[in-house]
Amino acid sequence: MRITDLLKKEGIGIGAAPASKAEAIDLLISLHEKCGNLKDRAAYREGILKREAMGTTAIGMEIAIPHAKSEAVKAPALTAITVPSGVDYDSPDGDPCKLLFMIAATTDGDVHMEVLARMMQLLMDTEFTEKLKGARTPAEFLALIDAKETEKFPEEVSAKKAAAAPAAKQGYRILAVTACPTGIAHTYMAAEALNKAGEKLGIPIKVETNGSGGAKNVLTAEEIANCDGIIIAADKSVDTARFDGKPVWSTKVADGIHKPEELINRIVNGEAPVFKADKKAEATADIGNESFGRKLYKHLMNGVSHMLPFVVAGGIFIAIAFLIDAAAGVEAAGNSAFGSVTPVAAWFKSMGGYAFNFMLPILAGFIAMSIADRPGLLVGIVGGYLAANGATFPDPGAVATTPSGFLGALLAGFLAGWLLKLFEKLCDGLPRALEGLKPVLIYPLAGLGIVAVMMCAVNPIMGIINNALSDGLLWLNQHNLGVLLGCILGAMMSIDMGGPLNKAAYVFGTGMLAAATTESYQVMASVMIGGMVPPLAIALSTIFFKNRWTADERKNGVVNIVMGLSFITEGAIPYAASYPLKVIPSCALGSAVAGGLSWLFSCTLMAPHGGIFVVPTIGKPLLYLLALAIGAVVGMLMLAILKRPNKEEK
Repeated sequence: MRITDLLKKEGIGIGAAPASKAEAIDLLISLHEKCGNLKDRAAYREGILKREAMGTTAIGMEIAIPHAKSEAVKAPALTAITVPSGVDYDSPDGDPCKLLFMIAATTDGDVHMEVLARMMQLLMDTEFTEKLKGARTPAEFLALIDAKETEKFPEEVSAKKAAAAPAAKQGYRILAVTACPTGIAHTYMAAEALNKAGEKLGIPIKVETNGSGGAKNVLTAEEIANCDGIIIAADKSVDTARFDGKPVWSTKVADGIHKPEELINRIVNGEAPVFKADKKAEATADIGNESFGRKLYKHLMNGVSHMLPFVVAGGIFIAIAFLIDAAAGVEAAGNSAFGSVTPVAAWFKSMGGYAFNFMLPILAGFIAMSIADRPGLLVGIVGGYLAANGATFPDPGAVATTPSGFLGALLAGFLAGWLLKLFEKLCDGLPRALEGLKPVLIYPLAGLGIVAVMMCAVNPIMGIINNALSDGLLWLNQHNLGVLLGCILGAMMSIDMGGPLNKAAYVFGTGMLAAATTESYQVMASVMIGGMVPPLAIALSTIFFKNRWTADERKNGVVNIVMGLSFITEGAIPYAASYPLKVIPSCALGSAVAGGLSWLFSCTLMAPHGGIFVVPTIGKPLLYLLALAIGAVVGMLMLAILKRPNKEEK
């Protein structure tokens, strides 16, 4: 959906002069009302103010993008104003805002997120934003956006031309699919890098993004049939059966960000092997150039990406329950019922607990599905559930057994998936008359038997290992070595910023939340603080050591303050990519210091995500923020030592 499809000339105010943030908001809402975009002005205004109460929508660089989803909106729409003298909008960089857009979105779908993502891609070009600020008429303002969108997204113009003249349609030489476990940052960064590289090399390319909101820009059967080859830059399983018979090069999503031209040239030079899909595959299959370790990682990330929504939503609901009881004056110390004493707290804790109960079955289920396709879903989900309740042969009802927990669920996902895949191959020799019974009877029946026997056998062993892990954490804490663990977890979150080490630490932290002990909450606190430090360290460096960075790097650096405080480590990736030997060690040291201090201060965290927005759920929040500040400053100072002044700035 193009910006110019949502923004009318009547919805653009040139040379506005609001005296305050509130006046600017009212002016933008009035433009929406003038364009007939709203059913109820007051209700929509309430939605905008609720969003602003969560945190300013100013993004720096003299730009603000207030937005809200509301039933008061008739259809997705945009309004915009330019404010030559600027208006104070609580911008993170402290500068007044001179360019403001307001997104009105309906409650069905995530159009506002798509529009916001597109606008961010356009507005990162400072030359373009300066032209918008200087526009003299709404027509000129709209024409500038139309020209920029056409330049940035040429495939949309090609698609329109193709619709008008099918005979003149030009196909894409190369197709690509990008995906990361969370489906937020890396997915779209890789897509953007591949598109830019294709444009630079003069090679038409189309990129499908498998993000958190589902697949976008999906590759069609015709495009696949006509292309020269496909690049898969993904850290989780994606639909590959459709690429049967085509050259396919599969790699990690980070290569899509850092090596886009190399990947494109592999297809152009004929280096990609021809992919042959398993005749039974419906969703996934192994790519020839992938190593065994790479396949393991993708299977794991497929489980993690599907598990995270249950962990985050359930964890925050439980954290809210603790907040409610604390606000009601319930004593937390030594109170096993804390979080469920008051009726409202009990409701939140119960709902969060129900979501949490799906965590291990979903993790194991989607690992197994990544290995054995749809038949693997049954064995994984049942295996994860058995790991959570600890069923054994003598005690199938798990009345008096120790659950094997997170480690058992991992084993269930991988081992049960592989065993079922082996069983599927053994069934290849069965008569063709039984083909229809395989997916509805034979595979489910055999799969349930396989996973039930396997988990009842390994649960006691995995339970011992799981208890040993928890006891180990307790021992480290009792012997004043928990600080070391906090340092290690913090550094892991920072070293590859969203990669395998980062995800391993985060999955370990979220898995420990299920134990609901002080030590497990300390683990989660060290993990989150480690992920918050890198963007903050870079932001501070661009502010206090300006001569180390170019003008563009300084402008983009302030955005990292918001990203760091929101626990979005990926904000540091562009800087780490440009100066890896300077940025990564500096951020890792800062994160290690913050993680160690968090443990030393006995800070706890009951929510698996949220950054400063979940500070009320943190034990000893002031000390936690102090640890965060110290870690960020250490990272900044280390960066100042390693990175010498920029020659151009010098």
